[in-house]
Amino acid sequence: MTARPPFRIALNGYGRIGRCVLRALHERGGDDLQIVALNDLADLASIEYLTRFDSTHGRFPGDVRLGESCLDINGESVQVLRQSEPEAIDWRGLDIDLLLECSGHYTTREQAQRFLHAGVSRVLFSQPMVNEAAVDATLVYGVNHEQLAQDARLVSNASCTTNCGVPLLKLLNEQIGLEYVSITTIHSAMNDQPVIDAYHHDDLRRTRSAFQSVIPVSTGLARGIERLLPELVGRIQAKAIRVPTLNVSALDITLQTSRDTTADEVNALLRSAAEGAFKGLLAYTELPHASCDFNHDPHSAIVDGSQTRVSGPRLVNLLVWFDNEWGFANRMLDVASYWLKRDGGT
Repeated sequence: MTARPPFRIALNGYGRIGRCVLRALHERGGDDLQIVALNDLADLASIEYLTRFDSTHGRFPGDVRLGESCLDINGESVQVLRQSEPEAIDWRGLDIDLLLECSGHYTTREQAQRFLHAGVSRVLFSQPMVNEAAVDATLVYGVNHEQLAQDARLVSNASCTTNCGVPLLKLLNEQIGLEYVSITTIHSAMNDQPVIDAYHHDDLRRTRSAFQSVIPVSTGLARGIERLLPELVGRIQAKAIRVPTLNVSALDITLQTSRDTTADEVNALLRSAAEGAFKGLLAYTELPHASCDFNHDPHSAIVDGSQTRVSGPRLVNLLVWFDNEWGFANRMLDVASYWLKRDGGT
């Protein structure tokens, strides 16, 4: 039997997530996916350079060369486009099966549909949207990806924090019961913060130097979790703090449970899930780790069982690590692979 050619995918936006998606695809292999084009406003030399060298994830583990309006990556040609508007690209001519929108600029239904009107058959967005109606589905791989409707064309991959928190909250709610949830995201610095104080953001705290302070910022995490776990609507609060590190973040999760529990029971449930139902998505450790140990870790969440505390005995506190770039990029590829293989690219 003749092997099927790889599914053809393109990237719109080639920043932190876009570059991680491309690198992860080449590192993990076996997805039957091929990136055939990318669109970004940066010049070709910069795109080639930042593909080869990355301050967070190291050198690209393969061969990257410049071509004429393209990159040659491990012998595969990736056409490089430099257009600011979706309508300026001949998407039909590229013959792609799926577009991964990684710029973060398209957050409403009207904006998202521009890609469909321009000839893209389906789009996977690397960010949560302003509301549920903006896309046909918001997915967290391993939780609800198999519920994706056959006619879906616009899909959000949620956020890195939602992908981290939803699987374990779903598990603990089913096994123990959750009354209330409070989450503090401890997140590494991001590119919407300046290196030194600068005038560039409506959130005044984000005008301050990312590497001189711990900075509270706004977050839509509670709303994102409620979309995926509607049984918890009205019972979740969240806040976020940016810290001066390059990568790897954590969720500090406080839970009020429906019945008495112990740290041993909670850890046993999470350890079992990491070895079973959520294997590859959730990991468990009790080693004395620091955040940098999880750089380039593909899991959505790594539970630090040594930090689990129970008080009351219905007040549970968890510390959950995640590589906010690499884990999320791998989930985008998981969703893309599932979606295309299920539908055969049609």
